[in-house]
Order: sequence, then C-alpha cells, then structure tokens
Amino acid sequence: MNEFMNKAVEIATTAGSKLILALLIWIIGSIVVKKVTNMIMGTKAMDKLDATTRSFLGNLIKIVLTVVLVLSIISVLGVPMASVVAVLATCGVAVGMAMQGSLGNLAGGIMLMFFRPFKVGDYIVAAGDEGVVKDLNLFYTVLNSLDNKEITIPNGSLMNSNIQNFSAEEKRRVDLKFNVSGGCDINQVKELMESTMSKNDLVLQDPAPFASPLEGVPGGLSYTARAWTKSENYWDVYFDLMKAIPAALGEAGFGGPAPTTNVNVHQ
Repeated sequence: MNEFMNKAVEIATTAGSKLILALLIWIIGSIVVKKVTNMIMGTKAMDKLDATTRSFLGNLIKIVLTVVLVLSIISVLGVPMASVVAVLATCGVAVGMAMQGSLGNLAGGIMLMFFRPFKVGDYIVAAGDEGVVKDLNLFYTVLNSLDNKEITIPNGSLMNSNIQNFSAEEKRRVDLKFNVSGGCDINQVKELMESTMSKNDLVLQDPAPFASPLEGVPGGLSYTARAWTKSENYWDVYFDLMKAIPAALGEAGFGGPAPTTNVNVHQ
C-alpha cells in the first residue's frame, strides 16, 4: 500500500510539475509571441509595405508563432510528437470536412492578397455590405460602415461576390438629377448648372462639368448634372452641389415642374 501511495505521489508530482511548467511556458510564450510580432512588424522592411499587406502578414506571423508555442508545450508535457502527428493524420479528413468554411476563407484571404481588388482604407461594396476596409486578415475582412458599424465578412464570401471599389480610381464622377419647369429656357438652365458646378473649388475642370436635359417629367424636364472630382472629395462635392444648384435655379427664377392635377369624373 505504501509503495502504491508513493508511486501515486510521484506520478502526481511529476504531472503537476509538467502542468505548471507548461502553464509558465504558455504565459511567457504568449508575451514573447506578442513582442516578436510587434518587433517584426516594426522593422523598416514592414514600413515599406502597404497597410493591407502589413495587416495580413501580422496575423500570419502571430498564428505561426502560436503554433510553434503550442507544439513546444505538447513536447514539455511528454506527449511524443510521433503520436501527435499520427492523431492529426487520423483526424485530418474529419477536421478538413468540419473546417471547409474556414479553409475556404483562408484560401479567399490568400487570393485577396494576391489579386488585391481592394486595400485597407478603400470604400467598397461587396457581399451585400459596404464600408471602409479596416482590416484584412487570414479569414475575415473587417469594414467600417458610414455610420461607424463594424462589419466582418468571411473572405470566402468576398471572393465569390462582385466587389465595387469606389476608391480604386483617382477621380469619380458625381451624377445629379434636377427637375425644372418645361417653360424654362433649356440653354439657360444648362449654362447655369455648368457655371455653378465650375465655381466649386473641388470640381475638376478636366473633364469639364456637363449638364443637359435627360428626360421628360410631368410638367417639365429632368436635367442631369455631372461633375468630376477626386475620389476623396466625392461626398463633399455631392452635398455642395445638391445645395448650390437648386439655390442658383431659384435665384434665376427657374422653378420646378408645375404640379399635375388628377380629375376624376363621376357619372
């Protein structure tokens, strides 16, 4: 009995020592992983990369170092690596089937990094959502919506959807529509709209602002007003022109279409 108790105490002491050592390695290792990741990400080589690539590589480095840390802990606990490999190989098919979505997201993240349809800071519409790209990691892309909501989209979904990147080009065209009374002189309305757009400092003069009747509406005409600006100034120009053009039309005496009246005849 004494021999059994001594053996049990010895086993418990050995196992406890290994568990305590493993816990210490995990705590210290986690700190080291964070420090090493920050150190690598702070090098001059990383500074030369764009924000999208840095974000992706930062996540990849952290995952690789964490895997190395976990394998070290397994080794300290006395689990033979051959057994670990055998278990992983046996469970490989089941794990692969269970992680089809995650593997698809990983593949999507790699493809997004390779083809680069967008980068951090771009405004995109994709997979039914839109916003400014905040982060691109191995499995997910994070957007910030215009009302400051955080949107997380799986990379696999992004790669299988149409992506509209509103920040990809240096210039964007602002398209507006205004309804004007049919009795107004078309050329005067056109010139007034174009001159109003030209007065805006954020509107580019090449290509020049353009205005023209677009289609008929009840009681008047619908005019299109088009102005080019730098992509980052799009919304400033949009809201400025939405105020300036109607104000200029009103000051010049160009009113909106006359309201139509529906007459019902009862017999």
